[in-house]
Amino acid sequence: MSIRCVVAVARSDERAEGPEDASVVVTVPLVVASEDGFSATVEYMRGRLKAKGHTGELLDALADGTIDDMVRRLVSG
Repeated sequence: MSIRCVVAVARSDERAEGPEDASVVVTVPLVVASEDGFSATVEYMRGRLKAKGHTGELLDALADGTIDDMVRRLVSG
């Protein structure tokens, strides 16, 4: 499983973690990612976290907290 996480800061500015050729790419705006109590699973269900790629791998990464961890690192860094 390979995940690429992108936090969109502005239209042409983004922070990313993970390989360019990842099987799953998730994108979330910085304003959403930096909210108190951010949960990647909740934001995915709300449609504010967008995902492309293998759905099974996405659901696994949401369930085990991988995406939450990646987003936290990108927001803090």
